[in-house]
Amino acid sequence: MAEHGDAVPKREDKDDHDLLTYSEAGVRLHQEIEALEQRVRELSEAGESEALTATRARLTTLRAARDRNSRQPINDENFEKFFGYKGVAKRNT
Repeated sequence: MAEHGDAVPKREDKDDHDLLTYSEAGVRLHQEIEALEQRVRELSEAGESEALTATRARLTTLRAARDRNSRQPINDENFEKFFGYKGVAKRNT
């Protein structure tokens, strides 16, 4: 039922494990979204209910969070918006 179409996120070995990193947040969001999708399927079989409505609302919220928090590379066009000052993206050459 996953609608986003992205691959399952993976934890990066090099991440600082004392912080909630992009990869860790992505993994946790993915896991929670999968669990909620399963819960929606189960509740749907029983018919409409307050629990189904609340679960669907939470699922929508978490999908929006996943989309907002997906890692997007910094480039010259979005550098200022991301950092708040003019500059150019660092190049790995």
